Amino acid sequence: MSNYHCLVAGLPDIAFDGAKCQYSVERFKEDIYPSLSADDAHVVDLILLEWDNANILAILRKGEEARLSKFGCYGRDELFAIVEAAKCGDAPAKGVHSYLPRFLEYYFAHETQENVVWENVISAYYYDYATSCTNSFAAEWFTFNLNVNNILVAMTARKYKLGVENAVIGDGEIAEALRTSGARDFGLTGTLEYIEEVQRMNENSRLQEREHQLDDMRWRWLEDNSVFCYFSVERLFVFLQKLVIIERWDKLDAESGMERYNEMIAELKSGMDKKG
Repeated sequence: MSNYHCLVAGLPDIAFDGAKCQYSVERFKEDIYPSLSADDAHVVDLILLEWDNANILAILRKGEEARLSKFGCYGRDELFAIVEAAKCGDAPAKGVHSYLPRFLEYYFAHETQENVVWENVISAYYYDYATSCTNSFAAEWFTFNLNVNNILVAMTARKYKLGVENAVIGDGEIAEALRTSGARDFGLTGTLEYIEEVQRMNENSRLQEREHQLDDMRWRWLEDNSVFCYFSVERLFVFLQKLVIIERWDKLDAESGMERYNEMIAELKSGMDKKG
């Protein structure tokens, strides 16, 4: 594991307090990313790949007309090449993150199937990949986020009496409890220390305020779990993830919060229709 003393020492202080941040994800990619070792870049990629997930889905839906984000790991030509290779059954280019061709193989085998929420499918592949990362800090971070997202989906499904089986992502004890338990806390109080906090947040009817509380909880997780990460890739990982949170709030408003909430309900309904 490389030591990034100079890079970390040069990072600005950032806070989740609404103040405008002068740094950006784009600048991180330009200034810091090129200095990472191959193994450490692989860890940081796990954050950037969320943009690639959205870009892949956009290509599958709109082809050449797709408008793609520039913040992912791959450029436009690389993304189209990844999709085309999978469509033709060819081996992916060297270095392509392995879950992407596996997802695409599944997609092209099932693309005519109705009522599939492809965002959930690619997320399942992505989280399985990210939570299996050999960097324990990154793996724990994505496990935490997967659990929080699944809890929110399960509670929303319960509120609206919708099917949750296809909406909860992943396998294992937590996912199984969220799919099957009838207990208020899904029987997870003794397993997840943050289950009650997430439940309280979910009861907040002011969606933007609730989103802010959730990101504040994520921010606290990053800080609490990186106390002894000084000049390693984990410190750069935390900095980039915080930038992602800050930039999201720069673009977020109440209307977009409601739009995301409605999308969640629509996805749950789609999953229930599929089951029926």
